[in-house]
Amino acid sequence: MNKYRTHNCGELTKKNNNKDIILSGWINKKRDHGNLLFIDLRDNYGITQCVIDKSNEYFVKLEKIQLESVIKILGKVVERSKDTINLELKTGEIEVVIDSFELLGHCKELPMPVFSDQEYSEEIRLKYRFLDLRRKKIHENIILRSKVISFIRKEMSELGFLEFQTPILTSSSPEGARDFLVPSRLNPGKFYALPQAPQQFKQLIMVSGFDKYFQIAPCFRDEDARADRSPGEFYQLDLEMSFVEQEDIFKVVEKLMVSLFKKFSSKKIINNKFPRISYKDSMLKYGTDKPDLRNPLLIYDLTNIFTREDVKFEIFKKLVKSGSKVRAIVTKNTKDKPRSFFDNIDKWAKDQGASGLAYFTIENANEISAKGPVGKFFSIEALKEIMKITGASIGDSLFFTCGKIKDVETISSIARQKIAYDLDLIDNNSFGFCWIVDYPMFELDENNKIKFSHNPFSMPQGDNDNINLKDPLNLKAYQYDIVCNGVELSSGAIRNHKPDLMYKLFSIAGYDKKQVDDKFRGMINALSYGAPPHGGIAPGIDRIVMLLANEKNIREVTMFPMNQNAQDLMMNAPSEVSEGQLKELSLSLKNKK
Repeated sequence: MNKYRTHNCGELTKKNNNKDIILSGWINKKRDHGNLLFIDLRDNYGITQCVIDKSNEYFVKLEKIQLESVIKILGKVVERSKDTINLELKTGEIEVVIDSFELLGHCKELPMPVFSDQEYSEEIRLKYRFLDLRRKKIHENIILRSKVISFIRKEMSELGFLEFQTPILTSSSPEGARDFLVPSRLNPGKFYALPQAPQQFKQLIMVSGFDKYFQIAPCFRDEDARADRSPGEFYQLDLEMSFVEQEDIFKVVEKLMVSLFKKFSSKKIINNKFPRISYKDSMLKYGTDKPDLRNPLLIYDLTNIFTREDVKFEIFKKLVKSGSKVRAIVTKNTKDKPRSFFDNIDKWAKDQGASGLAYFTIENANEISAKGPVGKFFSIEALKEIMKITGASIGDSLFFTCGKIKDVETISSIARQKIAYDLDLIDNNSFGFCWIVDYPMFELDENNKIKFSHNPFSMPQGDNDNINLKDPLNLKAYQYDIVCNGVELSSGAIRNHKPDLMYKLFSIAGYDKKQVDDKFRGMINALSYGAPPHGGIAPGIDRIVMLLANEKNIREVTMFPMNQNAQDLMMNAPSEVSEGQLKELSLSLKNKK
């Protein structure tokens, strides 16, 4: 018999009544009722209420022990009276009468309470993460994460995928985020890079003749932190398949996601077959390639309306002449909303750095008209044309924004979400998945130079043997993102497995053949020895769990996260290293100012 426990703190019931038991755990709470001392004993599995009478020789010692100390108790299970049953606990029908106890681990004064989920500063929570992880909500989030990963592994195996591990020390990549570099002791002056993703290796696995691969892969990117992105490292379900087209990838991922989200959440999935939305349509209708499909509001292009003679809104007309675009959001049946509702949206837009949102409401007393600050600038015919384009009806309102295309997309996207939340249109009890497809192969950077827009190893769409490379900005790729509730879960692509075509595409982005051979020697060499058509994707584990746990910050589902400055406050990393360590690596540091 285990000397520390006969049962855990989450399993005792009425069936154990009158049994002698041993429990071990942390003191979650104490309640002193004078003659009786109640102790809530907690372990990984739950909480059991224990009680000791003042006549017991151990009463005074237990009374003085600090919360979160670890103790072992010996006692007897008794049923609670009906009026003291706690339905919130699995063990709520019983309590344990303590005969004796043993202190296993003393706890000094706590920097933060564990028995509540009260908010504390990030610095305290991360410095004492081992205490933070004892708290109920985050403890359950981490358990959920483990169960999600186990479920994914089981499902992937049943789908015929084999799990392989790829190297952590690899070469630096010229594309993507900043690498984490590791100096080589045996090769002075040279560096490994931690993998931003197992991209090249998983393609090499396909070239090696394996058909379906997956792993729960650690990835490392030297990026700034965001609510949905950890600085430093993250985990993804990395998968790759041979002899597939785009739809084959979609079928596998949709099956997995539907099973996964139904298993771990009671929320409904809006579409079991995820909608396919082109990148172009997504940017127009939602202002982003990460649309929240729980939101029914759409964005419309009304640029041409402001070229009409019977529209007198001169500010927008001048901007349109200089190349600006106009986007509008329609809100249904908002004619009875007070003026303050519209003015608050306008003010909010200005607070976001935009020039505001013009608006009006469509009315029809004797004839169609527009009520609002800018309504007078639109003729009846112009209003009819707006209604035709947007599907707006009498009683609906429109919010307008005008500016450079990227600025217009940004403000209209966040305004769409803001307005929907203010009108309570978001269904928080659902998951809205979609695929964003048909990404452009190339785009212009801030210096007007052509660069890859997504993944340089993607297969362009069209006849690959006779592809037109004269107009690269109109070239689309077999690249796709999976999005849920406005959160990008993953990017993926059908890969370019033809070396000659790869050289041509890289040349458009400014890489000559030698540079490609130097940077991607292993990949190019392997593809020249008979590579199958293949493709894959890599949904983020952290973001999946974040959605399932209904958390807004990824740190709430990560066991030991860094802070916003990429520091581990608990382990004091990054830290300085000794001169001896630097010398071994043939490195020296510049003097700090």
